[in-house]
Amino acid sequence: MHVQEWLGTIPPISIYLLVALVIGVESLGIPLPGEIILISAALLSSQGHVNPVIVGACASAGAIIGDSIGYAIGRRGGRPLFDRLGRRFPKHFSPGHIATAEASFERWGMWAVFFGRFVALLRIFAGPLAGVLKMPYWKFLTANVLGGVVWAGGTTAVIYYVGVVAEPWLQRFSYVGLGVALLFGLGSFLVVRRRARAAMAATDAEPEPAAVAD
Repeated sequence: MHVQEWLGTIPPISIYLLVALVIGVESLGIPLPGEIILISAALLSSQGHVNPVIVGACASAGAIIGDSIGYAIGRRGGRPLFDRLGRRFPKHFSPGHIATAEASFERWGMWAVFFGRFVALLRIFAGPLAGVLKMPYWKFLTANVLGGVVWAGGTTAVIYYVGVVAEPWLQRFSYVGLGVALLFGLGSFLVVRRRARAAMAATDAEPEPAAVAD
């Protein structure tokens, strides 16, 4: 049974709470499929099972609260926190991943928190790493709120309207057609995101200009 099908079997209030909980826990720094849960709930909203506004609001709240708690944990735990997470989740908290995320934060500051919401790796690291690096909380909170609302609200709106537009086609064609359309859209999104990551990596890899001797 797919995630969307399973969500369709539980009450709407449970879907709202699950969306907020999974995204919130993911934002704490624990790898969970927050994006998958959000997309599945948004598709259900396009079919009238749940309210898209509440889905987006719950996802935004989970992202903002989870990141804020992650920030507090990172600020208190410091770098030893990542050592413990690396032993527990070696696939996600490897030294290479931590170094990449840290380089992005040092280069982009609060913008790494904002745009990190759209990248799976940085979405997990954003809160704890901002705390570890002692980013001023007002900067973190500003980027956290904006990133959470834009990511959660934008994702919900896009998936909702895609589902609404696709519904009449389902009556004329089949679920296969919708599957192909969704796969095409997802593929395009992944290509764009991969190019963005490559551009960010290339920028990070640029050598610093040599100091001019007096």
